[in-house]
Parts: sequence; structure tokens; C-alpha cells
Amino acid sequence: MKSKHILIVLLCLMGIMILAAVLFPQQLTELLNRPVLYPHVLFAHILSVSLFFANAVAGMLWESRSLKSGNKDVILHTYRTVSWLDARFSSPLIILSVMTGIMLSIMWGDLWQIGWLSLAFLLFLFSGAVWVISDIPTQYKVKKLIAGVHPEDSALPRELLDLLKLRLWVSLAGVLPLLLVFILMVYKPEITPVAEWFK
Repeated sequence: MKSKHILIVLLCLMGIMILAAVLFPQQLTELLNRPVLYPHVLFAHILSVSLFFANAVAGMLWESRSLKSGNKDVILHTYRTVSWLDARFSSPLIILSVMTGIMLSIMWGDLWQIGWLSLAFLLFLFSGAVWVISDIPTQYKVKKLIAGVHPEDSALPRELLDLLKLRLWVSLAGVLPLLLVFILMVYKPEITPVAEWFK
């Protein structure tokens, strides 16, 4: 099955979950509150979140090392591989982590009434917004500039190198909130729930 098909299936499953939550909230809650389901959902969540985070950090380190090498072929190969991994590996993991995270929040209670959980969810959304707002337009420009690179060129254009360096900062801004999410998930500190912030 192609990665595009996997993404479509996962998005459809997420859509069905959202629709079920709107139309049949009580039945969905009863289904998710079965004790036998909890360890499986928790395992899928921990696995998907850990793999996504590891891929993001490894991608940043790999891109940083390739830029330091200054080697045109290494830089291009690294960028293409990281982009390939983002499309085929990170995207399904993001969807899976959101789905399982929402399922766990239903099992634990009201997402907005649990302090650490509501803050973790906001940080996850912030991280996603950073990537959507900054990384997607940057990737589009990078792909356009890479298409203009000829095999006989000895070096990459300065604009392309600057954009690749900017991507590292964007990635760092997207990864740091995820580190805080991990800390919140593990230590579950007693903090004021998001629902009470504006009262």
C-alpha cells in the first residue's frame, strides 16, 4: 500500500472518530472506556509519538551535519531523504498520535479539565502550527530552487543554503514544544487546566 493510501485511510479513520464523537458521544465513550482497550491505545500512542519525535530530531541533526559538510551532493541527498521520510513516515505518525491521544483523553476524562493534558495538547497544536505556517512554504521554495540546480554546478545557490539553514531553526521551534509535551506526559504535573485559564 502506498504512503498516500495509508494517509487517506488514517485521515478517514480520524474523520469517522470525530463524526462518532459528535453523533454518538456516549456510545464512543463507553467503547473507549473498556479496560481491555487501554493498554493497546496507550502502546500505539507512545510508539507513534516516540517515533515521530525521534524522526524529527534525527532529521534536524542529519540536515545540520550535511550543511556543515558543504558538499552539494550530500546536502541534496539529505534534503530529499528527509522530505521522503516526512511524507511517508512522519505524516502517518502525526495522524496516529493525534487519534490515539484523543482516544486516551476520552479514557482519562475531559481533555480541557486535566491540566497537564490540556497544556500538552496546546503545545502539540503549536508545534503543528509552526510546521504548517513556516516549514511548508519553505519546503515549496526549497524544492523549486533544487529543481533549478544542474549536475554540473559546483555549489548550491546561496538562497537555497539560506533556506535550508532557516529550516533548521523552524524544525527546532517545532521540536522544542514536543519535548515539553514528553515531559508533561511522563511527569503529569498538577497544573491549572486550560479550561480555567480564562475564568
